[in-house]
Amino acid sequence: MSENQAIGDFGLIGLAVMGQNLILNIADHGFTVVAFNRTVAKVDHFLENEAKGKSIIGAHSIQEFCDKLKSPRRIMLLVKAGPAVDDFIASLLPFLSPGDIIIDGGNSHFPDSNRRTKYLSEKQIRFVGAGVSGGEEGARYGPSIMPGGNEEAWPYIKDIFQSIAAKSDGEPCCDWVGDEGAGHFVKMVHNGIEYGDMQLICEAYDIMKRGLGMTNSEIGDVFTKWNTGVLDSFLIEITRDIMKYNDPADGTPLVEKILDSAGQKGTGKWTAINALDLGMPVTLIGESVFARCLSSIKGERGRAAQVLEGPEIPAFTGDKEAAIADLEQALYASKIISYAQGFMLIREAAKEYTWKLNNPAIALMWRGGCIIRSVFLADITKAYRAKPDLENLLFDNFFKAAIHQAQPGWRRAITQGIQFGIPTPCFSTALSFYDGYRTKDLPANLLQAQRDYFGAHTFRIKPEHQSETLPEAKDIHINWTGRGGNVSASTYLA
Repeated sequence: MSENQAIGDFGLIGLAVMGQNLILNIADHGFTVVAFNRTVAKVDHFLENEAKGKSIIGAHSIQEFCDKLKSPRRIMLLVKAGPAVDDFIASLLPFLSPGDIIIDGGNSHFPDSNRRTKYLSEKQIRFVGAGVSGGEEGARYGPSIMPGGNEEAWPYIKDIFQSIAAKSDGEPCCDWVGDEGAGHFVKMVHNGIEYGDMQLICEAYDIMKRGLGMTNSEIGDVFTKWNTGVLDSFLIEITRDIMKYNDPADGTPLVEKILDSAGQKGTGKWTAINALDLGMPVTLIGESVFARCLSSIKGERGRAAQVLEGPEIPAFTGDKEAAIADLEQALYASKIISYAQGFMLIREAAKEYTWKLNNPAIALMWRGGCIIRSVFLADITKAYRAKPDLENLLFDNFFKAAIHQAQPGWRRAITQGIQFGIPTPCFSTALSFYDGYRTKDLPANLLQAQRDYFGAHTFRIKPEHQSETLPEAKDIHINWTGRGGNVSASTYLA
């Protein structure tokens, strides 16, 4: 057999932890994988250690890598998002044939995937931007995979992706998402929801710790209980473990020693910016990003703590179990709002970018393998399978009933936080969105009058108040003071 004979079913470039684990996962499912890394010594080390005895072969150059792959070549990049992806695509192109497939499995921004899909299509190469979630363990034993791009590629990669993906009730947490950058867009929204879920859990923890005066072990017991009900999820599960973990050096809770300054890689920010671009009120993800930003100005907060007053938190003497039950309802209701907002953004993106998106499949892909996996997503899958064009999750009977039931405790928990002086940015913005969403007439009528008064931006009249002088569906400008002119702005939306 020739050294470079095409025997590889799948090729993967990038041997960091995620790349290595994904290769091992693919090999475990009966496929022969060709591995390459820019630092070639890493290939040999991988083959001699973790990959030893498995159906994994190495390559020491891009040409050798491509020569060892069967046609059509299926190549996945797991490299740092940005220029590195474009560099590898450029280095691969001379050795590829029409119909070959390049998959970007990194955390790329979806506009880059839009661009790459079009660019490579012109060169007769099928590009796929695949969101991959689940961390190291997910990559090794079953991630959530969200592929989008050139749909012609899907029949050729479906077998591998659905084999290695996590399973939920026997169904793979991987399906085709949609066109161009849709896969990376959905992964971006997933990461934004992840930001929100984490912040909501932190707000519940803060109220239990500072407001209810509970120990970390007691808080861990609450998360243990919550993980058996409607909040059953990966993030609740790991929070339970974190609460119970003590520093071996002195036996005290390790989490309390960690600096309260949160990091971020930017995907939550991308989600919030895209929501603003598309005019969608994805308020909870936005607040979760701002909460991290606020945490990062640790020194300034320390100085503010010395000079700014707020309520003193007294020793809690009320019904602690009732307060905890309210917190559970606040967390559940706020999660419903966050996912409803996320799917609103996905819906609007489909319109804006003319993508055909598979909402039931998206919910299913998030049910297992990924960071936001939870039993809660089974209900979302069911809602979208029953009505794929569902306008909003809050219109589904299950979620409508759930949020109605949770509402009293949700409001009490936020009120308690306000009285304690404990910030609840995501709990509060979720409730504000809910109250705004269910309000037929918002005060934006005054806002439009103000805009017309100072800037002649015009307004429109309510249908029930139309008249000969105030016609419906017309941009109207009023000379509010008698001193202004009759010239209005050229666009209502300015």
